[in-house]
Amino acid sequence: MTLHSLYVSRLMLTDFRNHAALDLALDARPVCLFGANGAGKTNILEALTMLAPSRGLRAATLVDVARTGGEDRAQPWAVSARVVQDGEESVLGAGAERTPEGGVKRVARRDGMPATATELAQAARMTWLTPAMDRLWSGAAGDRRRFFDRLTLARASEHGSAAAQYERAMRERQRLLADRVFDDAWLGGLEREMSAHGAAIAAARVETLQRLQEAIDARPDGAFPKAILSLDGLLEARFERGAKSADVEEDFAALLREVRGRDAGAGRALDGPHRSDLLARHAAKDMPADQCSTGEQKALLVGLTLAQARALSNDPGAGASLILIDEAAAHLDSVRRAALFDELLANPGQAWLTGTDENLFEAFGTRAQRFEVKDGVVSAA
Repeated sequence: MTLHSLYVSRLMLTDFRNHAALDLALDARPVCLFGANGAGKTNILEALTMLAPSRGLRAATLVDVARTGGEDRAQPWAVSARVVQDGEESVLGAGAERTPEGGVKRVARRDGMPATATELAQAARMTWLTPAMDRLWSGAAGDRRRFFDRLTLARASEHGSAAAQYERAMRERQRLLADRVFDDAWLGGLEREMSAHGAAIAAARVETLQRLQEAIDARPDGAFPKAILSLDGLLEARFERGAKSADVEEDFAALLREVRGRDAGAGRALDGPHRSDLLARHAAKDMPADQCSTGEQKALLVGLTLAQARALSNDPGAGASLILIDEAAAHLDSVRRAALFDELLANPGQAWLTGTDENLFEAFGTRAQRFEVKDGVVSAA
């Protein structure tokens, strides 16, 4: 059995969702959480993703995840995890603390010291799948874009900062256009910011896609079909054709200057990396992913996630990653389920899985650790 080089050895929650207090001691084997719907299984996965540079797998606010509700919902909560990577242990923490004004603010720590989201991500990279993503290929382009940006962020931690700065400059530009302020100095400065950060976003996406496709192609044929991925985006297409970053930036800034009137009338910027899309085809069938069956779409997504973990482990700048799969058995037959477990065991990062019934994880045998979740209480099976 593979000895995972990245795993969570202890997870502690305080006032997170329906978990008043949780202290879970773990070994390096996959973690299987089972119990009835609403018991709190997904909440545990969500707590782990609060250590990633995002708003977690539900994109919840700081207030939403607090256990205490009612009128005064601004409550503190905390997530802490001991993470072992290549024999080195780090203690990661995230949570919400009260502010003097009566609200809450996000806090993050690594080994007791304040940490940025990037520093947390470097200690525990992770990828997750939820049932809401099963129809990713036939859903909205924004969902696919956000999904792919999470994959990119796991490889290139600076991607999040570039995206945030691009969004800020784009909002400020649109505010000026809405107020009919066509000052070339102001708008030009914002458009140069958008073009610089936009080019960085597109370049990171293209490199991520290339590495991911290589990992997909290297996978053996099996239970999970291979996907042929592509990016549909103005700047991404330029990089794929070999354009230099400086040229992409200059041309994008010129385009933004040219379409100011159009964007003012539309109320939003109609060109840029915020409009890009991730496309996929079922390689064996040569069929667009959105035309495949529900089971095939889920299998394509699982195969992509496994390839992402392999791509990260082969990237000197990244490393092993945790894989979190909520309702792991959904739309997977027993053959694919057993194949998934075998691949997760071979992945250098620990897997966390949820399901309604302990029997769903039978194919693991003793190769995984199982915990029953019931009304926010977790006990070893």
